[in-house]
Amino acid sequence: MKVLLVRVSSLGDVLHNMPVVADILRHFPHAQIDWVVEEAYVELVQLHPGVRRIIPFSLRRWRRGILSSHSRAATWKEMKAFKTALQAEQYDVILDTQGLLKTGVIMGLAHGKLKVGLANGTEGSGYEALSRFFHDRSVPVNRRTHAVERGRIVAASALNYTDNSPPDFGLIAPELQPTWLPDRPYAVFFHGTARNSKKWAADQWITVGKHLNQCGYPVLLAWGNATEFEEAKLLAAQISDAQVLPKLTMMEALVLAQRAALAIGVDTGLTHIAAAFYRPVIELYADSPRWKTEGNWSENIINLGDQGKPPQCAEVIAAADNLIRLTTLNT
Repeated sequence: MKVLLVRVSSLGDVLHNMPVVADILRHFPHAQIDWVVEEAYVELVQLHPGVRRIIPFSLRRWRRGILSSHSRAATWKEMKAFKTALQAEQYDVILDTQGLLKTGVIMGLAHGKLKVGLANGTEGSGYEALSRFFHDRSVPVNRRTHAVERGRIVAASALNYTDNSPPDFGLIAPELQPTWLPDRPYAVFFHGTARNSKKWAADQWITVGKHLNQCGYPVLLAWGNATEFEEAKLLAAQISDAQVLPKLTMMEALVLAQRAALAIGVDTGLTHIAAAFYRPVIELYADSPRWKTEGNWSENIINLGDQGKPPQCAEVIAAADNLIRLTTLNT
């Protein structure tokens, strides 16, 4: 059986779709699974051994290329190559677990016997109802369905199975040894996010960082843009044993998350990656609903705060102490 997954972005959404692969292979061990994904997340999907073929999608870059006389011809050629790759297989089932017009169009272009997608969006999602035009079957979900469960529900309905097992993200850790990686257990702060309202106050990060230093953990600070770099430097200046990391590649960021003794982060992709690796993680929610993405599959993951209710510093310190205690007991 050949299955095509259409889930193109963003980092967290692609990650949360990965348990679909393990679910399908658990019930159909010989299934061949391909995946259409934005080119920025190809390396992430490559870490899943259950995905046979990845078809990169580059809509953002193509839009820019079409508008430029210098790159227009090359862009059209690349778009044609994408269509050729997409239509190279006849799929038994195509699953659109994102529910956007662009993912619906991709589904429409692909050759498949059965095309299944979401009948509705969850509360506050960017779901686009026009995507249903490309479905043979549309699967309804509860308005408050977790991001991981949405894809699993669509796949289970399309392939007629039931699966209540904990999510298996299936990620194989990258075999890298960056020079900045400490040779002792460390904590990492994923403090940056695109939306300012989702951030946690700098003074709180500093207080927690000082506490972790007292517990013997250096604090590593990741960043993704110039603003986050300045924020990281501000935190490091106030935490005695803290390191502002260099600009990381996707694979280096995954290594950082996967090897952390403790990860503390706001509602952002790298925090969720640490949770997907079942690392000790504290997820901080300030301006996004916790039910959407909270790590609820392991005692190593503690979720604090909620939309409009950022967690207090004392809660985070208590959670950190709890996870450190659990880690010590398990080792």
